[in-house]
Amino acid sequence: MSDQHIAIAAIRFGDGDRIDDLLETVARTLGARGCRVAGYLQRETPDGPGCCGVMYLEDIACGARTRMSQALGAGARGCRLDPQALAEAAYRLQASIGPQTGLVVLNRFGKGESDGHGFRSVIAQACELGVPVLTAVRATYRPFWEEFTGGVGALLPPDAEEVTRWALSAASVRRSPHAA
Repeated sequence: MSDQHIAIAAIRFGDGDRIDDLLETVARTLGARGCRVAGYLQRETPDGPGCCGVMYLEDIACGARTRMSQALGAGARGCRLDPQALAEAAYRLQASIGPQTGLVVLNRFGKGESDGHGFRSVIAQACELGVPVLTAVRATYRPFWEEFTGGVGALLPPDAEEVTRWALSAASVRRSPHAA
């Protein structure tokens, strides 16, 4: 990830930030302006009393949902993320990214990516194709994000206007006939 023309950014977020709504706003805004946006938004639905919600990834292009959380049982405290489901979602997304893609939006740079898996291959492919990438990162995973991006990744505040400006700029540079 040493190419100076790579457009990649993560939104810093913490508890209380409505990061999924922010990513959706940016994706829909760019889509409404004719930019082909690929990627996933995170959705959660209740799963009974006292249980954590069920986590899904929603494909931005078609709305299809993939369950990403494992049912670990009552009282479980470990990570609920299903690594196999994440790997399959990453594979499907990689297959859909091409020259026509204007922006890739990923719900998180988190545990999977920090461990060397998750959407890392998607991010690498998008960067190789010159497709801008937008994701979100919690403070816990920020050192892994910075190491992975090698200093070329921008960190943005959880502000819809600022993130949308970044995304519009990154997507327009990609479409520009003068972009390197």
